[in-house]
Amino acid sequence: MSVGIAGYGVYIPKYRIKAEEIARVWGADAENIKKSLGIKEKAVAARDEDTITIAVEASKNALEMAKINPKDIRAIYVGSESHPYAVKPTAATLAEAIGATPELTAADYEFACKAGTAGLQNCIALVESNMIKYGLACGADTAQASPGDALEYTAACGGAAYIVGRKSDDTVAYFEGTFSYTTDTPDFWRREGQAYPRHGGRFTGGPAYFKHIVNAATGLMKKLGLSVNDFDYVVFHQPNAKFPLRAAKMLGIDAGKLKAGLLVSETGNFYSGSSLVGLAAILDVAEPNSRILCVSYGSGAGSDAFSIVVQDAIEEKRIERNVAYYLKRKVYIDYTTYLKLRRIVKGG
Repeated sequence: MSVGIAGYGVYIPKYRIKAEEIARVWGADAENIKKSLGIKEKAVAARDEDTITIAVEASKNALEMAKINPKDIRAIYVGSESHPYAVKPTAATLAEAIGATPELTAADYEFACKAGTAGLQNCIALVESNMIKYGLACGADTAQASPGDALEYTAACGGAAYIVGRKSDDTVAYFEGTFSYTTDTPDFWRREGQAYPRHGGRFTGGPAYFKHIVNAATGLMKKLGLSVNDFDYVVFHQPNAKFPLRAAKMLGIDAGKLKAGLLVSETGNFYSGSSLVGLAAILDVAEPNSRILCVSYGSGAGSDAFSIVVQDAIEEKRIERNVAYYLKRKVYIDYTTYLKLRRIVKGG
C-alpha cells in the first residue's frame, strides 16, 4: 500500500461539564459513576456549533498541516451520527467551506461510531487506485443522550479530519494495511425521528465492542504478518475508559501503549471522532518509524483496523492547534447551561 497521511487536524469545543455536575442533578453517586466509566468530564458544543462546524475546523487544521491546495482534494466523506440535516449533505458544506468545490465527490456516512474510519478507507482506496490525488475523511459528532441515561455522562462533541494522498517524503505517516470485521449485532440504535438512541445493555460488551475490536485487530495482524509486539502505540474506540483497556488485555497489549491516545476521561466519547481524535493525539507525540494500531468500533456492529507507520516529516509539520491545545482550552458549565447548549430545553 502506497498511501499516506498528508495532514490531520482535530477540533474539540471549549465547553466542559463534569461528571459530578450531571450526577448532582440526578441524585447519583458521582464517585461510583466516575469509577465505573472512567469519565471525569466531557466536551459540549456551543449553541453555534454542530457536526458541520466541527468538521470544518478540524479540516482547516488538517489543511494547515498538509499545505496543499484544497482544489486538489477530489473526495470528501464525513462520518457522523449527528448530521444536522436528514436530507442535505454535511460533506458538501464542508467542501464549500474549505474551498474544495466543485470538482469532487462528496458523501455523508453513517455507521455509528466507525463512520469516520469507513470514509478513511474509501479515501485510501481512491488514492491507491489513482482515481484521486487527495481525499479527506472526517469523523465528527455532537452525540445525543437522553437526560438521566447513563450515556449522558459520556456522549460528547468533537472530531478529526485526515487528508490522504500518495505516500512520499512529505506525508507524516503511511498506511501498511486495513482490515474490517462486521456483523449484525443490535447493541445500540436510534430510529428515524427519535431524539435519543437506545442501547441493549447485555449486548454492548462481549458480543459487540470486544468481539469486533479483537477480531478486527487480530485479522489485521494476521493479514500483515505482525504481532502486538510490533506496535508502539495503540488506540481503540473509546466509549468509556475501561473498555479499551480491557480489549488491550484480551489481545495481550501492554496498557501503556494506549496512554497517549486514551482521551475519553477528559473529553467524553466523540462517537465517529473517537478513535480518530485518539489517533491524532498519538501522532502529536509519536516518533518517526513508530507503528500505530488504530481500531474503530461502530454499534450495529463493526470495526475497522489500521496499521500506520510514522514518517520523518511529522517532526516539522506538526501544528500548534493539536489535541493538547484543545484539551487545555476549556470552560466549565453547569447542567442548566448544558441543557440550553444541547437544545434540550429552550433558551440561551
